[in-house]
Amino acid sequence: MQSPTWNRRLVMSSIAALAAMVFAPSTFAQADKPIRIGYSMARTGMLANATPSQNNTYELWKEQVNARGGMDVGGTKRKVEFVTYDDQSKPEQAVRIYEKLITDDKVDLLLAPWGTPFQIAVAPVLEKFKFPMVGNTAASVSLRQVKPGYIWFPTSAIPDRIGVELTAMLKANNVKSAVVLANVLPFTKEIKNYLEPELKKAGIEIKLSTEYPPDIKDMTSILTQVKQANPDAVLALAYPGDSVLYAKQAKELGLASPVQFIAIGPSDAFFAKAVGPTVAEGVITIAHWSPRPEWKGSQAFYDAYVKKFGEDPDYLNSALAWMSLEILETAVAKDGLDKAKIRETISKDTFDTINGKVKFDGVQNVITPTAFVQTQKGKLQIVWPKSIATGQYEAKKSW
Repeated sequence: MQSPTWNRRLVMSSIAALAAMVFAPSTFAQADKPIRIGYSMARTGMLANATPSQNNTYELWKEQVNARGGMDVGGTKRKVEFVTYDDQSKPEQAVRIYEKLITDDKVDLLLAPWGTPFQIAVAPVLEKFKFPMVGNTAASVSLRQVKPGYIWFPTSAIPDRIGVELTAMLKANNVKSAVVLANVLPFTKEIKNYLEPELKKAGIEIKLSTEYPPDIKDMTSILTQVKQANPDAVLALAYPGDSVLYAKQAKELGLASPVQFIAIGPSDAFFAKAVGPTVAEGVITIAHWSPRPEWKGSQAFYDAYVKKFGEDPDYLNSALAWMSLEILETAVAKDGLDKAKIRETISKDTFDTINGKVKFDGVQNVITPTAFVQTQKGKLQIVWPKSIATGQYEAKKSW
């Protein structure tokens, strides 16, 4: 006859074995289950030509993370899977998509869509569902009006700061007169509104100031006026599509101004391909990144991007996208998928990124300087501010 003690031992060991069978597989299953990350991107519509560099950066990051075994989620490696939709270049569509990603798709994390109007549009969705997301390719003074807590913006390319720094760069290079051309879309119009008072304050004469619609097809009449004004600097506050149009027609008309600034477009490899290397040479644009050795991982990112896509990353949008991924990855490694903890970490910590250190005060990055790059011998060099410059400003010699 078996003793009661032996029976108790048998029962306890059976319970332990059963527990191991029940709970261990679920732990392994969780580790094997991909982490699902959602976002929208303008793959069609007016802005579709602006988004590939950001989307490419997301794909490169996913590839690298999965190649090293997965994303560190609070100490457990999990492969990354994207859930993504086309927002058709419509902010209202992005709002619907992000609600769907959270409520229907039940994604674990979110990445940002392209552009200021889209990231501002989805901010209330993040607030509603208490879902943190690191922004990236968004820049507007109105970002400061976004309620802090569930979205953050790493860029330093904010229009009021651009106005101050662009004027300082022009003044440092003896610019006495300028023409300002602005696409009426919010970001470029906002730059114009902050830039012109700074130019006047600095004593730089504005010989012509004009605006044009986003779907402009011919700038000949505007550029004829620019040529007649003959300013030291042309400040073309353009988006990617009209940046190409401006550069091509400026060449055709032979604009001779030695300072050629184009707001958005020339930081992306598509620009030089579209207009040709001679036209791109000497053009200045907004960007605050470069593969500088002082910025950890910046050269590795540059090399990996070129290897995968056969072209340079966008020195603004690709860099911002990668920075946002680095920040999110660091927070998730520390906090797992606890959204309240992720929110607290991003709000309070300082992060190492390919663009140096980043720290947020409310929604804004308060460390990264506003900067400009210039195409020199086919490569983008930071020419302002001098504290992070990789090259010296050169007057544009010809188109």
